[in-house]
Amino acid sequence: MSMFHPDGLRQSTPPPPQLSAALGENQNREMRSMATTEIKSEIVDNMRIDWDVPIEMDDGVILRANVYRPIADGRYPVIASMGVYGKELPFQMPPYDRMWDQMVKKFPEVPEGSTNKYQAWEVVDPEKWVPHDYAILRIDSRGAGRSEGYMDCFSAREARDFYNCIEWAGEQPWSNGKVGLSGISYYAINQWQVAALKPEHLAAICPWEGNNDYYREAIYHGGIHNIFQGSWFPVQAMHVQYGLGTRGVRNPNNGVLVSGDVDLSDEELAANRGDIETEVIERPFDSDYYRERSSALEKITTPLLSTANWGGQSLHNRGNFRGYLYSASPQKWLEAHGGEHWTLYYTEYGNTLQRRFFDWFLKGEGDWDQQPPVLLNVRHPGERFVARAENEWPLARTQWTKMYLHTEDSSLSTSAAAQDSSAAYEAFGKGLEFLTEPYTQETEITGPLACKLWISSSTSDADIFLALRLFDPDGEEVLFHGANEPHAPITLGWLRASHRKLDPERSEPWAPYHPHLEAEPLEPGEIYELDIEVWTTSIVIPPGYRLGLAVMGRDYDHGKEPVMSHLGLELRGVGFWHHTNPKARPPEIYDNNVTVYGGGERASYLLVPVIPHKPAD
Repeated sequence: MSMFHPDGLRQSTPPPPQLSAALGENQNREMRSMATTEIKSEIVDNMRIDWDVPIEMDDGVILRANVYRPIADGRYPVIASMGVYGKELPFQMPPYDRMWDQMVKKFPEVPEGSTNKYQAWEVVDPEKWVPHDYAILRIDSRGAGRSEGYMDCFSAREARDFYNCIEWAGEQPWSNGKVGLSGISYYAINQWQVAALKPEHLAAICPWEGNNDYYREAIYHGGIHNIFQGSWFPVQAMHVQYGLGTRGVRNPNNGVLVSGDVDLSDEELAANRGDIETEVIERPFDSDYYRERSSALEKITTPLLSTANWGGQSLHNRGNFRGYLYSASPQKWLEAHGGEHWTLYYTEYGNTLQRRFFDWFLKGEGDWDQQPPVLLNVRHPGERFVARAENEWPLARTQWTKMYLHTEDSSLSTSAAAQDSSAAYEAFGKGLEFLTEPYTQETEITGPLACKLWISSSTSDADIFLALRLFDPDGEEVLFHGANEPHAPITLGWLRASHRKLDPERSEPWAPYHPHLEAEPLEPGEIYELDIEVWTTSIVIPPGYRLGLAVMGRDYDHGKEPVMSHLGLELRGVGFWHHTNPKARPPEIYDNNVTVYGGGERASYLLVPVIPHKPAD
């Protein structure tokens, strides 16, 4: 197989002793012997399945994969995924059973036409793809599931492994030499990473709701730390770490231990994985650590279909839109939808969209040449979506509209106040709310947003939290089903004031870009200009409704009874992305008083992408 040795690839910090050392030389030799034994292959459920196929990496570590392919001999295009969630863990088992039940209740079509024994979290169902003459390659990433090694999520080492697996797949006797990548979230993030490394056999990617800037999209929103990774890692990654063996989960469909046949002690397991929460808290600024775990979008030339979720604020939304916009691929498409993070991918809509894309680039068949560059499922209140084809992103006919904050009466309008004024709030309190007059006609807002605020703080810093909200004619807030939050506002934005420095070469009026390389503390009482990125959204505002902008020093809270998530976090409006770690937000600095200024030379405003009706073709 082709091994990957790219020049200049950033290396991970050397890990603690690897698994082979932990096991001892005898057991290590036994594992190497197991790797060379005959592959177990069987014909079942109208597929040929090769179980636990060993794929040796350039450093000798063995990754394990399942291959699901047509029974007839032949060369087939490959749909591959590699990730940390355990290839043998059925979707219907904890921690994903609640999501499975929710999905099949909402979309009864999902389990139809399949035994569902091979359904797994955030990857394709082989029984829905193999009949269309695809080979499905599902790989446990290093240190996860049944693959040995040191678990270091999103690292350069992991991206190199994925590269090696793609090249291996392209050279197998059952492969036609063309590999496509498909998957949600984790399985989308590493698509952005590996595509930038240009594997020879990689023919197309479909990152379905996946971020590509680890610092800005996963860890530090506007420079403000969130606790998601520290909550996610134990529940969804450590839960299936290689070496749990008999203490781990057993797949009830085939009897296989999800986390390998080796039993390691707690100490050995801890020595063979990273500590994400500690690593990121120690790194409050953007650095090689985060760049290694992000994608060099400008190096991606592979054909791609980027699928985004309007409600994916806090993790994936930004990555899919920016991935489409800034990747260098001459053949790229964007699709945007709503609803839960994991459901639409498994529906007939999701499967058909992807198969049309992969049929074209992996088989040379179909009608994908008729696909518009941009397909938007425009969002309306009541979880109603209307599909519309477009030619570019952001939309060329966007009317960029400044909505000015009037601090004297808490209004939001297209005209700025002539006189200076200000309003103050306690950061951990209710904050400020600015409201438009009721709209007199239907108005669409679709695209990225930005906010310019003039503020002062009673301390040396301030964390700014923004929430764009919608209110019905009775004054009740209209909430939306976000990707990971059942009661979400329209969209969110954040900025730590000491991170206010802009990169002018990478900024747009509608997308300020902050390098986040250093802190510039505030002088208490001094007034500062902030440019805040507000994540992309879509909403059609009916007549009689009002738009609102909340400015706070804490996370948005919808005020309703919270829902408890599978991560043990209460969902109060922002999903899992709580910015509450006191180590990252010491209250003596961030539980402060903040003043917002408006009017005159300090006219704070929200830049809104108003979309006029599309002209008839």
